[in-house]
Amino acid sequence: MVRDDIPDIPGVRERWGRDLLHCPYCHGYEVRDQPLGVLGGRPGAIAHAHLLRQWSDDVVLFTNGSPVTVDQRQQLVARAIRIVDALVASLVVEDDRLVGVAAADGRVVRRSAMFVRPRFVPNDSLLTDLGCATHANGWVAVDATGATSVQGLWAAGNAVNPRAQVITAAGEGSAAAIAINQDLVEEDLPIAVTNFRLGLPV
Repeated sequence: MVRDDIPDIPGVRERWGRDLLHCPYCHGYEVRDQPLGVLGGRPGAIAHAHLLRQWSDDVVLFTNGSPVTVDQRQQLVARAIRIVDALVASLVVEDDRLVGVAAADGRVVRRSAMFVRPRFVPNDSLLTDLGCATHANGWVAVDATGATSVQGLWAAGNAVNPRAQVITAAGEGSAAAIAINQDLVEEDLPIAVTNFRLGLPV
């Protein structure tokens, strides 16, 4: 299981999962044709803005102080994605609904929904405490079957894969279960041979 690390901006935690969303593929259709925003300051924010442009003609990227290159700015402008370069002061909520974004320069930009790329933090202390090797990005390393670097220990889903949604995690869990079963059968073979030679019941 993962923990979502989200920006420490007033209103963000309160609106998380309601009208502050993370996945254009999961939630884009739900907020289609509405005024949408992307909270920058995280890797992938610009890509998020381009993805959301497929769902709405009114998308604003709030850079929140992160630099935007000339080429990136040109691409955003070409796709009619507005850019607000000011820092974000807070989300504006009225009647328990997001209605806009307050910039540090005093502007309020009306929005119905916002998107942000959280940083996924794995809850993998059980695996790391047992000595599992990790990738450079800090996630526990597994092979295609879910085997870790610790003999006899497999892991699957978003404990080891930040992109593992339910269907992906289920597939990885199935692959790990098959590998575990095969490993146990292989472990039983020499015992079965010994018992056979000794005339013991199989």
